[in-house]
Amino acid sequence: MPALAQPANASQKILVSGANGYIAIWVVRTLLERGYSVRSTVRSADKGKHLKGVFKDYGDRHEITVIPDITKKGAFDEAVKDVVAVEHVASPVTLQADDPYELITPAVNGTLSILQSILDHGISVKRVVITSSCAAVVREDPEPLELNESDWNEQSLEILEEGGPRLTGLVKYRASKTLAEKAAWKFWEENKDRVGWDLVVINPPYVFGPIIHEVTTPSSLNASMLDWYNYVAHPTHNFESQEFLATRGSNFVDVRDLAEAHTLALEKEDAGSKRIIVSAGVWKWQDFIDAANALSPPPKLSKPLPKGNPGAGSSNPATVHMVRFNTDRAKQIFGIKYRSISDITKDVLADFESKHW
Repeated sequence: MPALAQPANASQKILVSGANGYIAIWVVRTLLERGYSVRSTVRSADKGKHLKGVFKDYGDRHEITVIPDITKKGAFDEAVKDVVAVEHVASPVTLQADDPYELITPAVNGTLSILQSILDHGISVKRVVITSSCAAVVREDPEPLELNESDWNEQSLEILEEGGPRLTGLVKYRASKTLAEKAAWKFWEENKDRVGWDLVVINPPYVFGPIIHEVTTPSSLNASMLDWYNYVAHPTHNFESQEFLATRGSNFVDVRDLAEAHTLALEKEDAGSKRIIVSAGVWKWQDFIDAANALSPPPKLSKPLPKGNPGAGSSNPATVHMVRFNTDRAKQIFGIKYRSISDITKDVLADFESKHW
């Protein structure tokens, strides 16, 4: 099916769910900068106040719709009317849930709720983009892995079924992302003969980068950026050994590059009916610490930067992360030039410095 007609213009309105979140607000900003109109959904009027301030210069090209419960049947029925595409970004992100279904139920039901509303009422919709995660792709393995879009995290679902001590917060989160994405593809496969839109799923790993959503204190940061703050900008943990900093990490993408991918997913015809891993590469905490210490002049923060063991991060063959993602599909379809660890570090620390953190 065709992607959105180019060039973008204000008559093309895009629905973005959970628009006050860390990733989603960057998606909104990127869409507006590209020339689209955006309808942002939030859970309450209070949640929308910050968005109104951030995007006030866009006038009536940006509007806000309140949807208190995205899992409720018909919650998006009105919101999907007269939009040409949907960016579904809203989903719970926490590693603290005791009951795994505190994560799984809203993730799955929220996805199915918006897809059903699009099926029933989104007569102008041409494309739907869903934010999933590399959590729905990855698996733990003692051997080095390179994973791609054909891989699924069945491991987390097996552990979910078993229960017991292996069912950690991380596994619960991974299971929720896997089940939500599987539910989306199943819904689309069962209904693709009835719809005038196709589905794209974006799978990012850890997401870092500057913050434009509403955050009043460091403790209210989203999960990935709170870790970044605690390990790089404001170290507070007792287990920040040199070994920890040199061996703990994963794969990363800058939030701005991820927002760019979401926009391109609407515009590139070849993206249709595909899941696409968007990743800039591997990282260890030591990599970000080294990048921070290389800045000149150094950032003015409330606490000295940690040092760790300089050079012992991902550039050291002994500590290269076991899992990497093949990003050939994203490269072919999107052609994004990803921001580096140094780029992210410079911009995030400047952001923190401006907030007097």
